[in-house]
Amino acid sequence: MTLIKEISAQEAIIVRHPVLRKEKPIETCIFDGDDLETTHHFGLFKNSNLTGIISLFVKSNPIFAEIFQVQIRGMAILESHQKKGFGEKLIIHCEEYCLSNQFDLIWFNARTAAVGFYKKLGYKTKGNPFEIPNIGEHYLMYKKI
Repeated sequence: MTLIKEISAQEAIIVRHPVLRKEKPIETCIFDGDDLETTHHFGLFKNSNLTGIISLFVKSNPIFAEIFQVQIRGMAILESHQKKGFGEKLIIHCEEYCLSNQFDLIWFNARTAAVGFYKKLGYKTKGNPFEIPNIGEHYLMYKKI
């Protein structure tokens, strides 16, 4: 059985670290805005174990005209649980949250390896790939909701 519920930033960091920053200090998993009241962290629990996370930051990207924007950051599924549909469940949960809270657009920086996953869910790339230092190549992706 899976359950998605709001979690703390500290809980999100526990999953971010082994998935997104494995060889780096845990401090690299703490993002600016993690503790803001407007930031929401969601955890996916499989049999009561936290196996995936996603964070929503109320943040506008000036490239987009929409007024009410939200940024996804730090989406991560523990390696042993990847390719089982959990990432899709987290994205759909975030989209439903954004719809019910009147956001117009979701955007994020996606690792090149994840672009295909997001495209299957209706997200589009904008612009050319770019490098995030010490992390790798990314694409700006978005979806109007």
